[in-house]
Amino acid sequence: MNMKKKLSAAEFVVLAEMNTPKGVDISEFVTNARGIKGRMDAVVIPDMDNGVMRMSALGGGALMRREGLEPVIHIYGRDKNRMALQGDILAAYVLGIQNLIVTPAEPMASGDHRDAKPVEDLDETGILEMIRSLCEGVDMAGFELKGAPDFTVGCAMAPVAGDQELAREVENLRGRVAAGAQYIITPPVFDLAAYEKMIEALRPLEVPLVATVFLLKNVGMARYLSIHEPGCRISEDMIRRIRKAPDREAECIRMAGETTAELRKMVRGVKITTLGWEHRLADILEKAGI
Repeated sequence: MNMKKKLSAAEFVVLAEMNTPKGVDISEFVTNARGIKGRMDAVVIPDMDNGVMRMSALGGGALMRREGLEPVIHIYGRDKNRMALQGDILAAYVLGIQNLIVTPAEPMASGDHRDAKPVEDLDETGILEMIRSLCEGVDMAGFELKGAPDFTVGCAMAPVAGDQELAREVENLRGRVAAGAQYIITPPVFDLAAYEKMIEALRPLEVPLVATVFLLKNVGMARYLSIHEPGCRISEDMIRRIRKAPDREAECIRMAGETTAELRKMVRGVKITTLGWEHRLADILEKAGI
């Protein structure tokens, strides 16, 4: 059963996030994909995540299809205007990529090509409306397409640190759902009690929620996020647990698995992000009992 049917049937979906290589050596990318085949419902391919130049998500999605996995690719307006975005989206469908996530992009200042000029022709709502128009057989200039695509389209929720930010983001998401988003990818979950409150705020939107499970790799990463990303709510107890573990890497895997298992009771799916540790995805699923 593909991702669209699972979401429609209210079944739990498991997604893995995998970045494309920075270069043309796809051996590790393909090996990691083969290692999770049959364990994941789909693979999410970011497009030059964190402003780092890599092989395009379109190429990565085509490789996932070649390996027999269902791809989901990121779409955003930082690097391309509406004409290029429409061309890529049509190409994606022809290449067998039928799942999209419209997401905000990190600023160029945080990437590796800081002199690159952002485009920002369309915002997230505009891109969602553009995709809906393409699926209805008409491009943004009003011309009829020769064959229309059919996509399952989601959007990404921004991290929030307090009630006011949450209320504003719910309204933003309401507009994106109205523009065509069929599911929402939520930020990384570390505090399940706080996440429950977020779920209640999102419930009126009446679309499936897919939670992000972010693999902490070490104490340093956990501490950095706790200081610089206050919305993530990483507790001192969590940091202490990693620090005191006899095998810290194994403890991080165990924590991600436990979070995944708990989220199965709360939302319609998870997206597991490992940032280069894709070879540990199967271990996280094992700890989660999936």
